[in-house]
Amino acid sequence: MTYLHFFAQNREFSYFSILLTISLFAFLISWLVEPRRLINGILFTIFLILLAAWTTIMIFSTHLKTLQMVYALLVLGFFFLVFVVIAFSWLFCFWNAYFVWKYESHTLPNLLTLLLGISLIAVWIISLSGPARYFPRWLNALLMTAPVIAVYLLFIMYNFLVNLLLYQFVPRHYNQDYLIVLGAGLLHGEVVTPLLAARIDRAIQFANKQELKGRKTPKFIMSGGQGGDEKISEAQAMANYAISRGIDPNDILLEDQSKNTYQNMLFSKEIAIQDYGNSDFKAKFFSNNYHIFRAALYAKIAGLRANGVGCYTRLYFLPNAIIREFAGVFVMHKKRHFIVIGLITIFCVVQAILIALNIAKYQMM
Repeated sequence: MTYLHFFAQNREFSYFSILLTISLFAFLISWLVEPRRLINGILFTIFLILLAAWTTIMIFSTHLKTLQMVYALLVLGFFFLVFVVIAFSWLFCFWNAYFVWKYESHTLPNLLTLLLGISLIAVWIISLSGPARYFPRWLNALLMTAPVIAVYLLFIMYNFLVNLLLYQFVPRHYNQDYLIVLGAGLLHGEVVTPLLAARIDRAIQFANKQELKGRKTPKFIMSGGQGGDEKISEAQAMANYAISRGIDPNDILLEDQSKNTYQNMLFSKEIAIQDYGNSDFKAKFFSNNYHIFRAALYAKIAGLRANGVGCYTRLYFLPNAIIREFAGVFVMHKKRHFIVIGLITIFCVVQAILIALNIAKYQMM
């Protein structure tokens, strides 16, 4: 009754509570209906911001000094932690790059955290030395293009990370007709790698759990073509591994023509339709946890109604892999991003010209 009295006496807060509830339902409906939407990350962030504001108002309306002090310390601690993470992110990048260099192949994709660490140090040096104070105003306005674009990139990367995290919790639904395992490279041209084996093991684990629940045994679609340096297709190597783990060969279908994730989804869908007789089948696909969200976006493009289940990835490998995934998602929507980046660039150039011509009326910098 005390809380009801509080809400009755604070109409504005009641309206805010209703807004918070609406934001929660908007996110849940969007995410549960289609977890492959990028806007889900934005909706979830809006809910978190409103929840933080709602909690702050509630705590400081109690007039309990001890509670307010503890809450204030927690908030300060959170922002201090964020500051420390940002300030020393370059150190984390170098630490991660060391382990990737030590345990993985020395390829450019595996050096992304090293390159990011070097870039962050360069940004810190430029920021602390402050060379911009010696430049004319018009040049500073022009140079503002870089940090504004960087802020935009940070925003879309944050949204990607939120979506990637949320996607790990998509309901499993153990009633599938097909389990699609996405291929990866082979060892010695014919043996599955530990990474690929983990994907197959996760699919087998899913199938076993579905059977334990009294549902039908799903069929496996092993999806992966044959590379130029491979003796057999990835699909065949995956099937061989699954059979060695006790899977009935009659429960395995091969998709051995795909060369990328989009083709994995498209060709696997065609095989499932041919085997099932129509497109009303239920399917899940399996990959590493860092890869399933981008793979889900390709599944959506291919018209495959399937969500992903991720398998474990070694922690030191995650930062590098997630950066690659973000780059992949960025390229998928490159037209949209280049339009925004182009508008930012045009705005900064126009501002620089206005400052150089001393036209103050339309200046915004």
